[in-house]
Amino acid sequence: MESLAFHGDWQQWLPLLQSPAGALAFIPLYALWVTLLLPGVWASMLAGVLYGPWWGSAIVFVGACLGAEAAFLLGRTLLRGWARRRLAALPKLQAVEQAVSREGLKLVLLTRLSPAFPFSLLNLAYGLSEVSLRDYSIGLLGILPGTILFCGLGALAGDAARFGEVLAGQTDPGTWALRVVGVLATVAVVWVAGRAAQRALREGAGPSSVD
Repeated sequence: MESLAFHGDWQQWLPLLQSPAGALAFIPLYALWVTLLLPGVWASMLAGVLYGPWWGSAIVFVGACLGAEAAFLLGRTLLRGWARRRLAALPKLQAVEQAVSREGLKLVLLTRLSPAFPFSLLNLAYGLSEVSLRDYSIGLLGILPGTILFCGLGALAGDAARFGEVLAGQTDPGTWALRVVGVLATVAVVWVAGRAAQRALREGAGPSSVD
């Protein structure tokens, strides 16, 4: 009964959320989500449900970029002390901070492509580094494969209530096949980028910094 009630409430909100005004409102809400360092997977999948894989990806990308820029600037200015304390227990991100000053745009792109580095916390690490705002902003292009992937998964699910099923692979064979195609479309890039990012970190910050 609760599931049916949730589905009914969801359907009532759907026309408003899918309207042009709803799409425009989704962008600053997603940006705020990223600024607050919250994980964006579910929000990206929701965008896929509401707007489809391509429009959803475009909306998420704009919102993620705005939120990332805000988090970067806050980490570099007002929240610098807090960001330093937040990353103190995360040696991998500390290594990013140390290495990115040498590698610049190259490392920003590689770590954005790799799922081994959490998007929101990377924004803080970059804020503490010496990377330029220009290189940081260009490096946000690296989030596109992951954005398209999760928005595509959301579009495949077709309903917020089935997000868990899609991620767990508990869907029908046709949906599962499409999901595999989407995953394979990005896995090679992600794998290569992850290895390259780790190698760049070792070269830029030393082996002891990335263990």
